[in-house]
Amino acid sequence: MSRKTLIRGGTVLTLGTKTPNFVEADVLIDDGKIADVGPGLRARDAEVIDATNTIVMPGFVDSHRHVWKSLFRNLGDPAVGSTAATGAHYQPDDVYAATLIGLMGAIEAGITTVVDWSDIQIDETYTEAVLQAHVDARLRTVFVHAAPQWTESAQNDGSAIRGLVAANAANSGSLTTIAAGPCEPSTSNFDRVETDWALARELGLRIHVHAGSVKSAGGVIASISGRGMLGEDVTLVHCSNLDDKDLSAIASSGTRVSLTPSAEMAGGLGSPPIQQLIDHNIRPGLGVDNEQLAPGDLFAQMRALISVQHATLFDFKLAGKAGIPNLMSTREVIRHATIDGARVSGLGDVTGSLVPGKQADVVVLRTDRPNIYPINDPIGAVVWGMDTSNIDWVFVDGQALLRNGILEGNMDRARDLAISARNRVASASGLTVGASWGASQ
Repeated sequence: MSRKTLIRGGTVLTLGTKTPNFVEADVLIDDGKIADVGPGLRARDAEVIDATNTIVMPGFVDSHRHVWKSLFRNLGDPAVGSTAATGAHYQPDDVYAATLIGLMGAIEAGITTVVDWSDIQIDETYTEAVLQAHVDARLRTVFVHAAPQWTESAQNDGSAIRGLVAANAANSGSLTTIAAGPCEPSTSNFDRVETDWALARELGLRIHVHAGSVKSAGGVIASISGRGMLGEDVTLVHCSNLDDKDLSAIASSGTRVSLTPSAEMAGGLGSPPIQQLIDHNIRPGLGVDNEQLAPGDLFAQMRALISVQHATLFDFKLAGKAGIPNLMSTREVIRHATIDGARVSGLGDVTGSLVPGKQADVVVLRTDRPNIYPINDPIGAVVWGMDTSNIDWVFVDGQALLRNGILEGNMDRARDLAISARNRVASASGLTVGASWGASQ
């Protein structure tokens, strides 16, 4: 017998291109998929959830996050607890703990899909640890296999990712997709980039790669486009320092873009190039990137992005420029956090909108809380007013992972593993974290 859930009586944001939003409607989930959306639905033998005073919408899609860095959340200073300082001290068990607590935090933030750019793939035991955490978290994920920065030579070895596809993909769970994370293109590594991307395509893997992270990056993407390498199977992350030729190449090739606004600004990459992307009709997804520097939810990323775009246009106006573009709307930015993020992640046909036939990745948001009550515009409330305290239910593949604000997973176990792993890695790295922080206040 199929699993049925009827979410009844909420304000429903389908966010589909051909499906309406509803002031009040029901969402029927059947066997892990969206079966129907509309008012007055009935379903025999379904679990009924009262969604009065809520907004029901697709779960958020985090299109770029280094989940293994979750052990050192919120440190702020990028030099403390950095990849260079801590990365070599992680053991597979530490990576498992970090990935599990990171993904559980994503669920609690209403995120139903995470692209995990896991650049700590020292050997297959690390890969197995990460994939097991993905399975245990029960989130929809894209596992991006990437070698650590401190073992640069490993990125030239195609055997690791070949072995992953051959041996581990079948064990990663039905909710996890495997992708490739080659090194960032630069003027000095075109041949290597060409080889790595060709291997990913031979194996049928999507390519997720950092781009435009340094000031000298302008023109690099246009150059690899000239080699015929860009395409819809490529997602470029950050793109902070690309020039007009690069962006034109991205737009004409259908290449995808992921922005991580908070981390980009806090980490010194500069403001996210949202207006330049809009000018080239490129619709990005949004991501968290690194919780050491950025909030772990997409409410913060939406607000950061829309605020940067508005500030950019107000600067244009103050400078007396003519032909100023339109301000980004809340309708546009919420799509960047959902359906655009799904497309950027290679999952546009799977998730990102409440359309019959898609997988039931759904979040139910409380509207009776004082931080957004009274509701004057539902989408505006989600983008400008809500935070993780509004998350009430989270479904992935039709399964409830958060009920009435409470995680279904074993949070005590996840916390214990995370604190043990954090303490061990911090000690090995010579870092002082945790309870001793108050001594310097």
